[in-house]
Amino acid sequence: GVVAESVEGIGKVKGLAPQQVCYDAGMSSIASLTLLIELESRFEVSLPDEKFMECRTAQQLAELISSLQATV
Repeated sequence: GVVAESVEGIGKVKGLAPQQVCYDAGMSSIASLTLLIELESRFEVSLPDEKFMECRTAQQLAELISSLQATV
């Protein structure tokens, strides 16, 4: 999905499975900050830092974004 594509592009990781831990695939903490900004812009949501950091996979990030969009 779009979230996984963003993680792959920004994190410079290829073939990321939706349930694969982004950091285990090689994504750096600096890339995660860029990812946070990209996802907030793309999906027009504000991702709380603590919730964002709890998400370890693209699937968890997608679920967080969906839940925030549902409350708008």
